[in-house]
Amino acid sequence: MKYNFDKIVDRTNTDSVKWTIKENELPMWIADMDFEVAEEIKKAVNLRADHAIYAYTQISDRWYNAYIRWWKTRHNFELKKEWMTFATGIVPAISSIIRNVTDKDSKILLQAPVYNMFYKSITDTDRTVVENELKYDGENYEIDFEDLEEKLSDPKTTMMIVCNPHNPVGRIWDKETLERIGKLCKKYNVTVISDEIHCDLVSPDSHYIPFASVSKTCEEISITCIAPSKTFNIAGLQTSAIVVPNEELFKKVQKGLDKDGVNHPNVFAVPSAIAAFENGEAWLDELRVYIWENKKFAHEFVEKEIPQIKIIPAKATYLLWIDLSKVCDDATQFCDFMFEKTGLHVCAGENYGKSGKKFIRVNVACPKIVLADGLNRLKKAITLYN
Repeated sequence: MKYNFDKIVDRTNTDSVKWTIKENELPMWIADMDFEVAEEIKKAVNLRADHAIYAYTQISDRWYNAYIRWWKTRHNFELKKEWMTFATGIVPAISSIIRNVTDKDSKILLQAPVYNMFYKSITDTDRTVVENELKYDGENYEIDFEDLEEKLSDPKTTMMIVCNPHNPVGRIWDKETLERIGKLCKKYNVTVISDEIHCDLVSPDSHYIPFASVSKTCEEISITCIAPSKTFNIAGLQTSAIVVPNEELFKKVQKGLDKDGVNHPNVFAVPSAIAAFENGEAWLDELRVYIWENKKFAHEFVEKEIPQIKIIPAKATYLLWIDLSKVCDDATQFCDFMFEKTGLHVCAGENYGKSGKKFIRVNVACPKIVLADGLNRLKKAITLYN
């Protein structure tokens, strides 16, 4: 490999949310990676920093073209410049979109278990969460379409957030599934926000399908959120794009983002995104191999050393979704116990909805030696808990 993902980078004393820890603690919870960014991104940021004037920044044609080329070549979907607008991040953009596209008495549909910040974006804007719980058969997750249609048919349900690929269960939704969602949302006049931030973090033999690419219907009813932040480990640079093909909907979204002040880039947001999409492909391809080797290592470790728990098979994200139902009835209590006894910090599944109560989410985007440490701490906690 050209890139050294085994390198240990000391992130303590950097004001890192993840790594502000005490001695002997190991954070494997928040979704950022413990790998240095691609050298091309580092150079672009340093070049901009060396200019030494950090004033107001605008979006260049090169920023648009970088996204357009990436989605065309990597995902076979041709974005158009007039569909795109900048946002400082997907979470603030989603909050703004909910606030400005829906009414206060609206219900917003989620497919639980799902990313916890979706819930916060809905409740913080005084809207109501409606859950279409994914069906879990002990091995995989599927959509309960009968329940989905029933909840979409409620006139107060005016928006649905699709997580594509899905966080935390790691599903890549296929074309037929996305098309079916689109048809139902069109039928009941429901706008779709498709959060596709994990789209490039799929196994080396897999591909994701952009929701808006599936059909003209999906294109016309959708607001797609994309970014280099998860893919290239630059979340702290606050850079993303919102894609809205429907002209009237675009105007409403853009006006809301502007009103809420979340469409103004900092000086590093534009050059870092350009560098990522123009020059980061080789780094990403090696990263994906490394992450899937880590996932394979984790699966083999758990099967051999902790057979009473189960990692849900997943083709996307650098996160493990782990079933603890044979160990405990409340993963939150278990996480507190594990942190006290071993210092390992992971996410309790109930953060992602009540259907996640017996699960944990673990981040494996770290050097393999760190992952091995984490898995051994998990094994110790399971042994002590039983």
